[in-house]
Amino acid sequence: MEARLAEILVNAVSKRFGEVGAVDDLSFGIPDGELMVLLGPTGAGKTTTLRLVAGLDSPDAGQIWIGARNMTAEPPAVRDVAFVFQQYSLYPHLTVFDNLAFPLRSPARRLPEPEIRERVTAIAGLLHIDSKLGNRATRLSGGEMQRVAIGRALVRNPSVYLMDEPLSSLDAKLRSELRLELKRIQAELGATILYVTHDQIEAMTMASRIGVISEGRLVQVGTPREIYEQPRNLYVATQLGMPPINLLPVELLPAPGVPRGTRTIGARTEQLRIDAVNGSVNGAKVRALLRWVEHLGDQNHLHLDVHGHTLITLADPHTRWQAGDSLSVELVDPLFFDEQGARIES
Repeated sequence: MEARLAEILVNAVSKRFGEVGAVDDLSFGIPDGELMVLLGPTGAGKTTTLRLVAGLDSPDAGQIWIGARNMTAEPPAVRDVAFVFQQYSLYPHLTVFDNLAFPLRSPARRLPEPEIRERVTAIAGLLHIDSKLGNRATRLSGGEMQRVAIGRALVRNPSVYLMDEPLSSLDAKLRSELRLELKRIQAELGATILYVTHDQIEAMTMASRIGVISEGRLVQVGTPREIYEQPRNLYVATQLGMPPINLLPVELLPAPGVPRGTRTIGARTEQLRIDAVNGSVNGAKVRALLRWVEHLGDQNHLHLDVHGHTLITLADPHTRWQAGDSLSVELVDPLFFDEQGARIES
């Protein structure tokens, strides 16, 4: 089954709820067949943006286009979008088959039963729940229920899929599995998806492009690699990276070629070179005290103290370094930010 593709264009859209500005002059476009992720913390305006695209809320200003049609004033039923919510919202008394078939039996569609069976069977196979079609929703695991909720959107074959943190209520293992499943299905269907999350791992692993959003405004749009390596400002830099980027006063560690106007240096784990101290430390290296080692199985997080500032970096899981050891720290190609938090090119 092939998805009907549609470009999404959000043009200078704003939305207020009373005195609270939820979305402020928001503009972005999603080409046909792309999975774009809006990434930001709670309250950044992500869900409001989805609701505006879906037609569940109306913008105070701006336009929303789906395909070649201005949908700004159109009701949700006309927009041909499918919305996947964070909660499953299944019908507990129905089987998996009937939950999946429900939108196809609605008065607005009412497809012939043979076509319904064909669509439901195809989507159940994509989601690996074809063996569960006869089960009631109450007999499913959390991951299976979320697959059914996603399948109920996929089976409609809409122009656009809108997904509001659909994996956030699942445990880590299921989130990892469904991230891969969603990306695989999106690639197979060529579907246009606007996906919102506060989870940087979902954004990095699933997105064709990421839009970093803050207080209803889009701060930067780019590929996951661009957002990670070339953040526009401190806010964007802190949205990606595990462990988080280290933000240091410019005078804390020597760094070659520091641009004029730099007030903060950003150092991700790969931009910190850590060694055992052999003799004196001089030049570009600074002595650090290892305060704590987090053992995470496949890697260790090292918590270092440099002149009262904490730095966190990664180390080999078999490292013999222990709390209390002295290590040397050196910066390698870090990021530079000015007094207002904007990045300065090195």
